[in-house]
Amino acid sequence: MKTPEVVSQEILDKVNRGEISQKRVDEYHKLLERIKREILPHEVITNNQFCAWFEKGKIDRDDVRHFLVQFSVFSNLFIEAQLKKTINAPTLEAMHASKQILMNELGVVFKPTKKKTIADTSTEVENDIVQEEGTVDGGSFFFKAAHFEWMLRMISHVGLTFSDVGKRRHGTKSTLFFCDELSRIYGSEDTHVGLGASFAVENWAAAGFWKELISGLHAFKERECPQLPLAFFTWHDKVEDQHAAHTWDELEETFFSVDLDQEKFIQAGKEILNGVNAFWKGLDEDRKRREAARKTAG
Repeated sequence: MKTPEVVSQEILDKVNRGEISQKRVDEYHKLLERIKREILPHEVITNNQFCAWFEKGKIDRDDVRHFLVQFSVFSNLFIEAQLKKTINAPTLEAMHASKQILMNELGVVFKPTKKKTIADTSTEVENDIVQEEGTVDGGSFFFKAAHFEWMLRMISHVGLTFSDVGKRRHGTKSTLFFCDELSRIYGSEDTHVGLGASFAVENWAAAGFWKELISGLHAFKERECPQLPLAFFTWHDKVEDQHAAHTWDELEETFFSVDLDQEKFIQAGKEILNGVNAFWKGLDEDRKRREAARKTAG
C-alpha cells in the first residue's frame, strides 16, 4: 500500500493558523518513515506463502476443510478481541467505531442507503440485505447475517457442521496463538498499543490476501463444489478495499489529536503482525504435512 508523502490540506491550514507546529508535522513524517521501514515490509504483508499457494487453486477438499475450520476459529474468537477493543476505546467516537465492527460481526446489518427487500431464504441473505458500508445505528439484526453464520452455510458444503468449527478446541496451536495475540494487543487497554495494532491489522487486511483466498476458492468451487457460497470472503474483500482508502487518513487524524507514543505504536504493530504471520505459517506447515503424507501413501 502506498503511504502518503504529504499531510492533508486540513493539517496544512492548521499549521498556517498556528494551531499545529511545523515540528509536529516533521514528527509525523518521521513516523511515516518508520512505518515504511518497520511495518509495511513485514513478511505477512509482502510474502504470505500460504495464500500464494492457495491462490493457485490446487486445493482438494481436505485442504479446504482444514482451512475453513481454522479460519472459523479466528473469525469466531475475533469477537472477543473486538469486544475488548470496544470496552477499552479511548474516546466515545472510537467506541462507536469499534461497536460498528462488533455489531456487524454479530448480525446487525449496516443501514442501507437504498431500501432492499429482505430475502426469505438464508442462502440469498448476503446479496439481499447485507451492505458493505453504512452504519449499524438504526440497522436491523438478523441471525443469518452474522458473519459466523455465513461461514456455517459455506462449511456445510464440504461436510462440516456447527460442532466441527469455531471453538478453541478446533484451533491449532498457531491459530490460537494468533487469536490470543489479537485479544492481548488489538484489544489492549493501552491506547497507543491498540492504535498500533489496529493500524497494522488494517494494512495486512488491505494487502490482498482476501483476493488470493477468493481465487483459490473459486477454482475449487468450479472444479468440485458448484454450490459453495463465497459471500463471507467476497464481502470482506469489498470492505477492505474501502478501508484501505481511509487507513492513512485515520492515522493522520489520530496522530494530530493524540500525543502518540510512537515506540508503543510501532512495537504493537510489529507484534500483532507476528501473530498474524504465525496463523498463516501454521496453515502452510499443515498443508506441507498433508502433501508429504499423500506422497508417502501414494
